[in-house]
Amino acid sequence: MNENETRSKDELSFRENMQNATGNVLSSFDKKRNLIGFWILGLCNNFAYVIMLSAAHDILKEQEKGAEVHHNETTTTEPVDEHYMQCNEISTGAILLADILPTLIIKLTAPFYIHHISYRVRVAIVVLFNLSSFLLVGFSVGIWMSILGVVCASICGGLGEVTYMSLSAFFDRNVISTYSSGTGGAGVFGALSYAGLTSAGLSPRNTLFVMTIIPVTMAISYFGILKKPDNMYTKTVTDGTSDDTTALLDDSKEVSTKIDLSLKDRLRLLRPLLKYMIPLILVYFAEYFINQGLMEILYFNNISWSISEQYRWYQVDYQLGVFISRSSVNFFEVKRLWVLPIIQFINLGILLTQVFYRYIPNIAIIFVIIFFEGLLGGAAFVNTFYQISKEIRAEYREYSLGAATIADSFGISVAGAVSIPSHNHICSLHLKVM
Repeated sequence: MNENETRSKDELSFRENMQNATGNVLSSFDKKRNLIGFWILGLCNNFAYVIMLSAAHDILKEQEKGAEVHHNETTTTEPVDEHYMQCNEISTGAILLADILPTLIIKLTAPFYIHHISYRVRVAIVVLFNLSSFLLVGFSVGIWMSILGVVCASICGGLGEVTYMSLSAFFDRNVISTYSSGTGGAGVFGALSYAGLTSAGLSPRNTLFVMTIIPVTMAISYFGILKKPDNMYTKTVTDGTSDDTTALLDDSKEVSTKIDLSLKDRLRLLRPLLKYMIPLILVYFAEYFINQGLMEILYFNNISWSISEQYRWYQVDYQLGVFISRSSVNFFEVKRLWVLPIIQFINLGILLTQVFYRYIPNIAIIFVIIFFEGLLGGAAFVNTFYQISKEIRAEYREYSLGAATIADSFGISVAGAVSIPSHNHICSLHLKVM
């Protein structure tokens, strides 16, 4: 019997064991429930992050208003020459660190201990941190409390993404598409709902209290909507003796089963994941260098919108691109992941040179580029995890999907570290603006 025949029999045996473990095959209705449930989980997991950061900014401004008034009364303001670039220096302050570091630390360490915590407990922790972020910023009486709210949102986002990506291994792989779509929708719907409620007359604080419905919805989605398979609770033990990393890759379509991996297995599994993670890191680096370092200074003086209005619409444009592409994997699948960072760095190059030379004459062209930037970022995210779900062997899929989530946060963190001094340096050059 040749190797291929042996492998086919092993895969058939694995599928039969899986059917015995999971019981009846899910009905069409239950599959739809799971797709909807994962979409809601993605939406709620990122919604707190989007809403709470905007509100934290508003409340911080409110808390510092008195100091600002005093400063304005005791100092004179120099006239601004609109022919030269106007921008605010981006500080390496506590808000940025509170936003990035908790998520990065969780995603970096969680794959090595998170398997000891049940999914029920993990989701409960995510829900509590989600709720805490809204309440802490809503009841904030000082900068420290607002920053603590940002930390809670960051923990919620990081732990939630590791948890839900790992959880997806036990379901049809299309839940990755709907989860990713939900995370993209959080950017669009989160920004619009916050802006809509505050524009309607609600204060930022009261808007946050209204948004406590989000963690409740997350809990309902996991505990009430998802039809969870029995194999989530049935463990298989591996002795960690295999050293063949190529054996970790497999194009079979069965769902995952619960498996205990040794520390040696977990470390060995990281190497074959690099081909998925490195393109995602590079895409997110270029994407967030644009977002954090360039977007604020890509404005035009020769239109009716203010600088802040242009920036807000750039953000909506970007989030719309992310939402569309994160929802697209079932219609347009990208298998050559390395192409995406190449194109994203071209976008970065175009927008960086635009800051210096102002050769693009119309803001509409910038909108197209930023929309395309969002499309590439969303496509990189959803296709990376979709490819992992297809190509990594089922028994290693849960761990692999969770471990790979470090890639986007790592890219964002490095982009933040590089873009802040770059932005400040560009601001100091006093470049001319159209």
